[in-house]
Amino acid sequence: MADSSIKRALVSVTDKTGIVEFVKALEDEFGVEVISTGGTARVLSEAGVNVVPIEQYTRFPEMMDGRVKTLHPKVHGGLLARRDDERHMAEAAEHGIGMIDLVCVNLYEFEKTVAKPDVTFADAIEHIDIGGPSMLRSAAKNADAVTVVSDPADYDAVLAEMRANDGATTLATRRRLQLKVYQTTAAYDTAIATWLAEQAPAAEDGAPVFPEHFSIAGTKEQDLRYGENPQQAAAFYVRGDAPAHSLARATQIQGKPLSYNNLLDSDAAWAAVREFDEPAVVILKHQNPCGSATAADVTTAYDKAFACDPVSAFGGIIAVNREVPLELCEHFADVNKQFVEVMIAPSYTPEALERLSKRKNMRVLATGGVDRTVGVEVRTVDGGLLVQDIDHVDEDPATFTVPTKRQPTDAEMDDLLFAWRVCKTVKSNAILVAKDRAGLGMGPGQPNRVDSALIACERAEKACERMGVEPQDLVAASDAFFPFRDNVDTLAAHGVTAIIQPGGSVRDDESIAACDEHGIAMVFTGTRHFRH
Repeated sequence: MADSSIKRALVSVTDKTGIVEFVKALEDEFGVEVISTGGTARVLSEAGVNVVPIEQYTRFPEMMDGRVKTLHPKVHGGLLARRDDERHMAEAAEHGIGMIDLVCVNLYEFEKTVAKPDVTFADAIEHIDIGGPSMLRSAAKNADAVTVVSDPADYDAVLAEMRANDGATTLATRRRLQLKVYQTTAAYDTAIATWLAEQAPAAEDGAPVFPEHFSIAGTKEQDLRYGENPQQAAAFYVRGDAPAHSLARATQIQGKPLSYNNLLDSDAAWAAVREFDEPAVVILKHQNPCGSATAADVTTAYDKAFACDPVSAFGGIIAVNREVPLELCEHFADVNKQFVEVMIAPSYTPEALERLSKRKNMRVLATGGVDRTVGVEVRTVDGGLLVQDIDHVDEDPATFTVPTKRQPTDAEMDDLLFAWRVCKTVKSNAILVAKDRAGLGMGPGQPNRVDSALIACERAEKACERMGVEPQDLVAASDAFFPFRDNVDTLAAHGVTAIIQPGGSVRDDESIAACDEHGIAMVFTGTRHFRH
């Protein structure tokens, strides 16, 4: 059917945005008979719409606390009957089933319900919509004849088309709305399945039990100008279960639209700075923290982080785990004249926002708070998905061991714990050299660890020269064990006096002996933190 006139509509919505105006236009302009349910019917009736209550239409009462109201042959028969099939139409007439030409339904807000910290299992179950998805799916299946509206954003377009087509919609529009319905119900079912999976008991060792079937759904936030490169198309989707203070939920206060690479780097920077409880700043470039520091306040932390590598900081991302004050903005913008692509933080003082507004293209993101994202992360491979727990540095230092003759001093241990958290955010093979809670030099992503160590040491020496400090009493962190003692020898030759690493190599004894020869204290954590 090319065009399909609308004479009868069934309306049942949770989100009542614009519903009165939409339905009044259907009734007043096109004489559409309106069937409705529960709260929607009350809202429409109070607005002067002549509503046919669902129980009057089906001649069957709503029952079981509203669990059963639209699951009726007069509803689904009126949606599913093929208008061009004589047998379908004869059966409908025999059983008194009238045709329903338009369905306007949106669903119980399951995701908002389960996002509440005090939600009970029973309450979550009651917010699983049954009738709504059933009506949407029936109407969408018969899009040859039925117009199905699942999104208030489509109300105006549907009305405009009806006005242009003597009360009818076109097949092209019905096909577009059909697709949206199945995308909506797929995302809805995914949200339910994901939440239920999270409620399942963990394995005996505490690890999550991954489901046999894994689904992921998101709502498109924006089309991106391009992907990693101009020849790649891209878009950004937000998951329905995205935490309140995640990058996906952040408010963009100012600046150009975020690019694909901006989003990737902002995510990495925000994940890195949230590893710290104390005031911290991470300056990140191309997925690696080129500057990192903690201090008594975030402005001091920024100054230390910038001094780590001012060259790499140019065009980078600044992530801050406290409210951003004016002073920090003055330091990066006026003193250092640093070009910044994105700044992400929980909030900003009014004075800071006023200063940032002078850099109109700079993207400024506010997350509204700081918390660690829990759950799983997903990556694609050719034809498949990899799913794993999100990695955090959660080890208790009391469980660490020191296999070397020398124990780390309190100052060294403090720097080692700092370096251990930052090293986890550096691409493997990762080495981070630090001093005074600043990540002076990193060696990221090298095919062998000794090259990573050498790069980290060379960068640390340059940072010490800029800062006017001696390249001595440095500490180093390694995200995985040392396969050979050459790592220790390289670090020792560049002023490293303490090392933290997981341990576990078959040649640990060689690394321990090398540390003892150089007077280095080495700490084993027992936990690896690869980041590929």
